Amino acid sequence: MHLSDPAIDGPGHASLSVAAILAESARRHPDRPALHFAGTTTTYAQLWAQTLAYAGALRGRGIGPGSRVAMMIPNVPDFARVYYATLALGAVVVPVHLLFKADEIAHVLRDADADLLVVAAPLLGEALPAAAGTATPVVTVLLPADAPEPVRGLDRLEVEAAAADPLERHAATRPSDPATILYTSGTTGTPKGAVGSHLSIVEQVHCTLIDSFDLNAADIVFGGLPLFHTFGQTAVMNIAFRVGASIILLPRFDADEALALMVAHGATVFTAVPTMYVGLIESGRRTTARPPLRYAVSGGAALPVAVLEAFRAEFDADAHEGYGLTETAPIVSSNTLFEPIRPGTVGRALWGVDVAVADPEIDERVVLLTDEQALGEIVVRGHNLFKGYLGRPEATAEAIVDGWFRTGDLGTYIDGVLTIVDRKKDMIVRSGYNVYPSEVEAVLARHPGIALAAVFGVADEVRGQEVHAAVVPLEGHELDADEVTAFVRDRIAAYKYPRVVHIVASLPLGGSGKVLKRELVAAHTPQPAPQP
Repeated sequence: MHLSDPAIDGPGHASLSVAAILAESARRHPDRPALHFAGTTTTYAQLWAQTLAYAGALRGRGIGPGSRVAMMIPNVPDFARVYYATLALGAVVVPVHLLFKADEIAHVLRDADADLLVVAAPLLGEALPAAAGTATPVVTVLLPADAPEPVRGLDRLEVEAAAADPLERHAATRPSDPATILYTSGTTGTPKGAVGSHLSIVEQVHCTLIDSFDLNAADIVFGGLPLFHTFGQTAVMNIAFRVGASIILLPRFDADEALALMVAHGATVFTAVPTMYVGLIESGRRTTARPPLRYAVSGGAALPVAVLEAFRAEFDADAHEGYGLTETAPIVSSNTLFEPIRPGTVGRALWGVDVAVADPEIDERVVLLTDEQALGEIVVRGHNLFKGYLGRPEATAEAIVDGWFRTGDLGTYIDGVLTIVDRKKDMIVRSGYNVYPSEVEAVLARHPGIALAAVFGVADEVRGQEVHAAVVPLEGHELDADEVTAFVRDRIAAYKYPRVVHIVASLPLGGSGKVLKRELVAAHTPQPAPQP
């Protein structure tokens, strides 16, 4: 028997930090433009210097290794400054969805045990009540000097950074140390914090750049994806910064504005979700101006083949579809730049990522299907997996079985090419955002006139899926569909509320009393017109 030895059994002495992505490019490409925003260009040297100043201010507030910094900041330069400043201190970044309401924000702050919330001024309306309710300290960015009371007196990170001693160099963190806590929901609909490591994020960047896409320092990437989301963080910000490329920032996607910015700055790469593709195609039909795109990347939801073809026709560039999840940092597979695109598939697995198809009916263990043509649950293992769900060992154990992450997605993996066919669970993906029916149903249940409610997704050419709700009125009550929609809209993030409400006499139930949502989907999915 071998004796215990720290050189074998210990954590080792290697260090790795996501903050090095920006630090190294500032050293190697100091004069290259890192960000284009609102008519201003920020170089890598400038961005890193600003980041170190922000880190000094955060350090002055007691933020250090292991601290958890929540941030609610749109796609503006301050997102990068706060993100990398936090990581440079060895702290953990907790990005919060910008569309969350106060109760949802409070859940994240409480669950993550956040030490600080950095919030952009336009988001204070929902963020301040959440912070107050959880006793979370708040510091702002982008707060104008003439802001009205009571927010005028809030602390400003920009002011504190100007007075602080900047950080000299980023902290040494171990590869397995936590870097991010990204909130995603499970079958219960309660957001869970998926903890990502420095190793998973950095390896994701390197493997993508080596084997999937040839991004380089001369590229200019459109950054319309929300940076609080793992797709925007990795597939836009971290990957572009790793090679010294430039990013065009747009806080809120508008197709006409996006196209104009891409033309003005000479964008070479468009990374987006399918709804953005649809918008850009429509915008392109209103003008002849075109950016010099080399290629485009799509994720977040299935990209219809018709959209892929229309995009190619309008912009003379191929859209490469990929697949990933928050728990996989996020990329699992993609149609790479180095092989012919296989429309309707999500391509080959990223280097070092093992993909297989398992029996979806067996939960307690992973039973891989031997028939290569078989449809089953997609399972994944590799360097890209998250560390687990914060404070939820049971949920982690349900997700990671026999060393494999169970994605909950059904698909095939034929000749090394992955195709997503359906979803094992009832999750809805609307415009790239996950919507969990039970969370929406919990809001509907609070409506005084609703007896029963079921939420489900219906295929939509623009959004991927649209959120529908079937509601049964309480006896003696009359319901108005628009009023029900407004009731939910006022209590939940904008991407979650049902756009279509069906008022029904009853819900289809199975023998156990469970609502048969497949029947609801079938009943409310428009049927194709008969062929002449």
